Amino acid sequence: MALRITVMLATAPRTVQELSLELPEGATVRDACTASGGWPSGAAPVPGQFVGVWGRKAEPDQPLLDGDRVELVRDLRVDPKVARRERFAGQGARGAGLFSRRRPGAKSGY
Repeated sequence: MALRITVMLATAPRTVQELSLELPEGATVRDACTASGGWPSGAAPVPGQFVGVWGRKAEPDQPLLDGDRVELVRDLRVDPKVARRERFAGQGARGAGLFSRRRPGAKSGY
């Protein structure tokens, strides 16, 4: 029985390619990455690239199940927490977020 696998390749910012593959039973993450062209040699991920199955980090030798989604993603350039803090600092603490519309005379944080 063949496994139906979906491979998602994040090749550039805001660019994702979706490939549907049929692999033999017992196929691994490495087999899916090689068949999709995501890993040129099939030995290891390209530097700065990470692989996961359904959003969880996966090892190349992890076996796949029918219907799995293998994701090849690039390394993040900016930590999302740092980016959020910088956006919040630029907006100002009083004019943004949860506390932007307080009742007159209300305590801070309510």
